Amino acid sequence: MKNIDFLSDADKPKILLIGDAEKLFSDGQDICGLGVEIRSNILDGIETAGGGDFDLIAVAMSGSSAKLSSAIEALRTANSGSRRAKIILLAQMYQEPAARQLVGSASNGGMADDYLICPTNFSYLVSRISYLESRATSDERRTTEIQELEKLATTDELTGLKNRRYIWEFSRQIIEHARKQTGRVTLLIFDIDDFKHYNDVYGHSAGDDILRQAAILMRHCCRCHDIVGRVGGDEFAVIFWDDPHRKPADTEAERRSAADHPKEAIFIANRLRKELSKAQFPLLGPQGRGVLTISGGLASFPRDGSTVDELFDQADKALLDAKRSGKNRIYLVGKPENDIADME
Repeated sequence: MKNIDFLSDADKPKILLIGDAEKLFSDGQDICGLGVEIRSNILDGIETAGGGDFDLIAVAMSGSSAKLSSAIEALRTANSGSRRAKIILLAQMYQEPAARQLVGSASNGGMADDYLICPTNFSYLVSRISYLESRATSDERRTTEIQELEKLATTDELTGLKNRRYIWEFSRQIIEHARKQTGRVTLLIFDIDDFKHYNDVYGHSAGDDILRQAAILMRHCCRCHDIVGRVGGDEFAVIFWDDPHRKPADTEAERRSAADHPKEAIFIANRLRKELSKAQFPLLGPQGRGVLTISGGLASFPRDGSTVDELFDQADKALLDAKRSGKNRIYLVGKPENDIADME
């Protein structure tokens, strides 16, 4: 908290936090002495926002995007004093698609100004006030540099996909979320068959081109809320999870269905394999079309594992089974005789 502790009370930003500080911030236990007003729910937050001019209102995400949008509009209306508070959403990793959508609609006055992935540091939240106020000033360059550093920490430089660190942490968080909501998570691990051959024969530039084009095709095939990443070398991962706007399973039949491998994940994995096999790779010359194949494994929570480690281990085993069976196929965990291509 050193960056704000030295400020006088008059200079400290006035902040309203809606949510559980200790769950949202790694230093949440230190917030109480900073004069931050904390409310546990959105209704109390809206009422408090109407009682004073705040510099920042931080809101823990919960509920649907539509409800959040309405809540943000209410907060803006309530906090309509001389200072127009910046509104920052505090999201878990699995909530990032919804957070991005709300911030992306910032031209509509009811939407949020920014979002952060939690847990984060409270001091970093405070620093976003000056960032949001300086977007149109000379300080923007420095802020952009900070954003670029943050992006590098979670993004694979070659492909632009999420990196292994992000994939692992997102998987951990989404499994915990699915456990509470009776949701489904399916992990696809795959690599490019004989990738070393392409590197050795055509050079590393051709190999890099294959990886970049594979990344583009993966994004194209997957749904907007699925998480696509490169976990090392020519190995990729896709985390398929329930649409964040889907209602939790509330009947026995739905709960049984949630325990099965989601049909959507099987369909998308098959589509990805087909699209990659048809892709054109100019650096491989005229013979570069239709030569790329992949082998992979699909493992689902809670059917095949209850932790990140278990899902990755199971998906890796299915991938190895696919390799041993002749490559160019994707297998389900526990069913090595069944290539998912036969399930369409």
